[in-house]
Amino acid sequence: MTNLVQKQKMNKYIVLLASVCLLIIGMILHVAVGSSAVSFTEVIKAIFAPDDSKQTTIVQTLRLPRAVLAALIGASLAVAGALMQAITRNSLASPQVFGVNAGASLAIVIAFILFPDLTSQSTVYIAFLGAALGGMTVYLFASGGKTTHVKLALAGMAVHLFLSSLTQGVIVLNEQATDVLYWLVGSINGKDWTHVKILLPWSFLGLLLAFGSSRSISILVLGENMATGLGEKVKWIRFFAGILVIMLAGASVAVAGPIGFVGLIVPHIARKLVGGDYQRILPFSALLGAILLVYADVLSRFIAYPFESPVGIVTALIGAPFFLYLARKGRNIKQ
Repeated sequence: MTNLVQKQKMNKYIVLLASVCLLIIGMILHVAVGSSAVSFTEVIKAIFAPDDSKQTTIVQTLRLPRAVLAALIGASLAVAGALMQAITRNSLASPQVFGVNAGASLAIVIAFILFPDLTSQSTVYIAFLGAALGGMTVYLFASGGKTTHVKLALAGMAVHLFLSSLTQGVIVLNEQATDVLYWLVGSINGKDWTHVKILLPWSFLGLLLAFGSSRSISILVLGENMATGLGEKVKWIRFFAGILVIMLAGASVAVAGPIGFVGLIVPHIARKLVGGDYQRILPFSALLGAILLVYADVLSRFIAYPFESPVGIVTALIGAPFFLYLARKGRNIKQ
């Protein structure tokens, strides 16, 4: 038994080391690959010994902030998805499927039409409001009678499609809103350090609080009766986790648009690699989410090379088949 435990711990350390290496390699590729190639040596020099060269300008002002933003958004969306799957005990839950992304998107599009001069900082709070309304609407429709995993999934998809249709209708009826079409696919093109500064405090705080509450989340997944018997306040845990989902997903949508499927895919991979304890699932989800979006953004540059494509296209191509696979398998989170 002792040897088995030691082997499991060793496997987790191996997964952690491999994930960190993949993230570092992905960040370097993210900075080096593009319409203007930058060598590995030039990347290192631009980061640690910057000068006035063209390569340093490209790395420092364009590619490095975009790489950092991809990692932050990937981590935030992945942890938000893991939290949603835990509090709903539904393996199909994610910020996209449960109306959070669609609600935030609709709120930002309406705000953009009503207040064209809205600052980037203000859009974060508007995204929070839209995300909260989207999530609350799903729970409202699913709460009639006994709330089941299937009802939540169906209500989530219905609300997501409804809010997305409203968003598209608003854009069609208002010519000034056509500028957000590219953003609605989910993109981090053209982002700089300003956007990193907007997202960083919300992402850092949300991730820190999520990691701090991981033990309570793990107990909640065991079942309400078990959690209550162990002294946990189930309603407060769910409420707090819901606030974290809104914070993480809302801020990400405000900066980069509704990038889908990251919150659906990554928690399943994390559970497969490190088991069902959320004290490990949440930090590993953050790490794997960062890896997924960094590499997805690198791939997005080759879809219409040398032009840029939204990263949401790549995540959708990966995530849609994965969602159909999960729906067909019909598996719930192991308890």
